[in-house]
Amino acid sequence: MHKTKKEKEISPSSAKTQQEITWVKMTKAGNKEAFDQLAGHYYGDIFRMIYYRTQSRMDAEDLTQEVFLKAYKGLGRLTDEDHFKGWLFRIAVNRVRDFHRRKKFLHLFKSIPNDNEDAYVDTQASTEEGPLETLIRKRFRQESEIFLSRLSRMEKDVFVLRFMDQLQINEIATALKKSESTVKTHLYRALSKFKKDRAFQDFLKGE
Repeated sequence: MHKTKKEKEISPSSAKTQQEITWVKMTKAGNKEAFDQLAGHYYGDIFRMIYYRTQSRMDAEDLTQEVFLKAYKGLGRLTDEDHFKGWLFRIAVNRVRDFHRRKKFLHLFKSIPNDNEDAYVDTQASTEEGPLETLIRKRFRQESEIFLSRLSRMEKDVFVLRFMDQLQINEIATALKKSESTVKTHLYRALSKFKKDRAFQDFLKGE
């Protein structure tokens, strides 16, 4: 059975994008169920992105809820429906930045409550891994943090959004409110530093 030219032109990704645009338009028209579809579709992506930056499941869950609440309230201001994903990630990036600013402020006054979430996550992961896997995971996290600390703020944001969150260049540009050329420039700089990071490269090679 031969497909028509029109059927061949419609790729799964474009069909997916059209569905998202439809949900956005329906939400703008007052259909809350349509936004529930959008939230369900992107909840996992946003949660993983925030959890990676907070390393706290409880904080990640709270912040993810806040991101979608803000997105729902502000969706009417989104003029390009096909940029919803990048726009949503921009809200998440800004929310995480606000979270860390507040946390740093509280830390200066020594008023942060004890939080054993990191220890809980490490302990839980350790019970599911062997000693070698646990050591490798911790070493990777250490090397990642060392490498990322050497990047500028923009280089770090672009690098993590591209390779951890797997956003495309145009989506990163939307999320950070920067031009695509600016995103490409900072990504190039981050990749150059990554290639020159001998310790990280040796670790990835298993040396």
